[in-house]
Amino acid sequence: MAEQGLCSRREADGYIERGWVRVDGVVVSELGSKAYPNQKITLDKMAQRRQTSRVTILLNKPVGYVSGQAEQGYRPAASLISARTQYHADRATVRFDPAHLRGLAPAGRLDIDSQGLLVLTQDGRIARQLINDDSELEKEYLVRVEGKISGNGLKLLNHGLSLDGKVLRPAHVTWQNDDQLRFILQEGKKRQIRRMCEQVGLKVVGLKRVRMGRVVLGDLPPGQWRYLREGERFI
Repeated sequence: MAEQGLCSRREADGYIERGWVRVDGVVVSELGSKAYPNQKITLDKMAQRRQTSRVTILLNKPVGYVSGQAEQGYRPAASLISARTQYHADRATVRFDPAHLRGLAPAGRLDIDSQGLLVLTQDGRIARQLINDDSELEKEYLVRVEGKISGNGLKLLNHGLSLDGKVLRPAHVTWQNDDQLRFILQEGKKRQIRRMCEQVGLKVVGLKRVRMGRVVLGDLPPGQWRYLREGERFI
C-alpha cells in the first residue's frame, strides 16, 4: 500500500485493523498480508474520508528553529503554528483549527541555521512523496557563499562529488550573482549543500529553500505559514 502511494505504512496497519482495505475486492484484516503487483488494492470510503480531512502546512522556517523535536534548548518549527502566525491571505479560505496540530510532522529536514520552505503534514501519502529514498522530487535552494571556488568547482557541484562514501546524484547548480548559487537537488543528505560547498572551497553563510516539487515558498513571510491549497500538488 505504501509502495503504491495509497498511505503510509503506519496508516496501512490502522486501515487493515478496521477492515478498510480490499485486495481484488476481498477485505483484508490480517496485518502483514501480502499483495502481488498485479492485484488491485482499494480503500474503503471511511479511509478516503479520513485522508481528505488531514492537512498539510507550508511554513517559512526562520533560522534558529529545528525541524523536528526540540533539542539543545532550541524550539521545534511546529511551535510556530498558531492562529496568530497564519498567513493573512490564507485565513479567508481556511481558519486554523488546533486539531490540525495532532499528528503533524515535518516531511524532511531543514537545518537549524537554514530558512525557507518546511512542510509539515498529517498525511502519510504526502510525507512519502517528499522523504522516500527513491523520490525524484526536486528541492530548490538559494545559497549565499564566501570564499574562492576551485577551478572545476561548479562542474563538481553539478556532478562528481561524494558524501559518506556514496556518489551524489546529479544536481543543477548555477551562479545567481557574485556570491549566491542556486541549487536544485533530488536528494537530501544531512547538511548536504554545506558539505558540497566545502569540498570546492566555499563556505555557506546563508541557505534558503524556495521550492519543493511544484510547490513554491512565494511571498510567505518568515515565521508564518499557510495550508496546502486544494489542487496544489508536489508532484
